[in-house]
Amino acid sequence: MLQGLIKDRGGATSIAHGRYTIAVIDDRHLVAECLARCLQNSRPLDQVVAYPSVIDWIASLHEEGDAALVILSIGGKAAEDPHVVSALTTLQETCPSVPVVLLADGEEARQILDALDLGVRGYIPTSVSLEVAVNAMILVGVGGTFIPASSLRSSCSSAQREGCAPIAGGVFTARQAAVIEALRKGKANKIIAYELNMRESTVKVHVRNIMKKLNAKNRTEVALIANSSIG
Repeated sequence: MLQGLIKDRGGATSIAHGRYTIAVIDDRHLVAECLARCLQNSRPLDQVVAYPSVIDWIASLHEEGDAALVILSIGGKAAEDPHVVSALTTLQETCPSVPVVLLADGEEARQILDALDLGVRGYIPTSVSLEVAVNAMILVGVGGTFIPASSLRSSCSSAQREGCAPIAGGVFTARQAAVIEALRKGKANKIIAYELNMRESTVKVHVRNIMKKLNAKNRTEVALIANSSIG
């Protein structure tokens, strides 16, 4: 057994000694526990706790307290997979101040843009080294944002092809711009989801992030700002 490894209630794995608290969420128990141990071996972290789901982590908050960082490991799933969207939405609604890093097998530009649209602060593909992954997590934990450098050029090219819309001083992806246009026309989330071939939960995440970028209090203010930009 690794020295300092502690089993918490609910099957969580904690590792003591250090400065940070990190929650690792993956429904594959072996992957989650291996990642927790690797993080402990790589950095003097205060505590690394592995959970099988977002719900299990939330249930532990009363006893464990907030994490400084949440790592959501999704394996081969896409960022817009309904289970991933649901998990990210729940994380944002429960602890909006806690940064979230998505750990995934895919590293396509569209996948990364989707993840950023859904509010994650870091996207780490499993193709990177452990050293890069750990330093990326530390960067996000202190307020930064991380995407893999290898995908940056592809991301920019994709954004140029799809078009990024400037609205009232903000720059939005094509999907966000489409949502803003629908809000400007007064359409409900259910209609927006149908017309843009999205899940309604994804539309809600887009709306929340758009409001944050525009510093708008509600969707009506988003529509007014959009109309003002067009005018």
